[in-house]
Amino acid sequence: MEQKIRTIFVGRRKEAVARVRLVPGKGAITINRRPVEKYFIRETDRIIINQPMTVANCLTKFDVFAQVVGGGLAGQAGAVRLGISKALLENDPGLKELMRKSGYLTRDPRAKERKKYGQKGARKRFQWTKR
Repeated sequence: MEQKIRTIFVGRRKEAVARVRLVPGKGAITINRRPVEKYFIRETDRIIINQPMTVANCLTKFDVFAQVVGGGLAGQAGAVRLGISKALLENDPGLKELMRKSGYLTRDPRAKERKKYGQKGARKRFQWTKR
């Protein structure tokens, strides 16, 4: 497996935007200049980030450097996962079918619905009073 390096891959989810860079290394993941264990406290977020590398069988072949802005931690984890998936695909195009089947190359289009005027929120109405 030939190891190429390209500058930046972008992943997005909800309001979060992640810029991911893959470098040949030992498997260290750094998010916003902090180790992944310090940044993503929940185990589920760390599992989400490692999914594409587990599928590609290269957990210890690359170091991941990611800059993430916006959104919450769950959205940021999804954004980083998409960025890592794109980076791995650039490195090994043979993984495309496997990644696509696992759903790691699809940008999740779900976003927060806007608040409507005359209402309390996107769906919630003000309480109706008879008198």
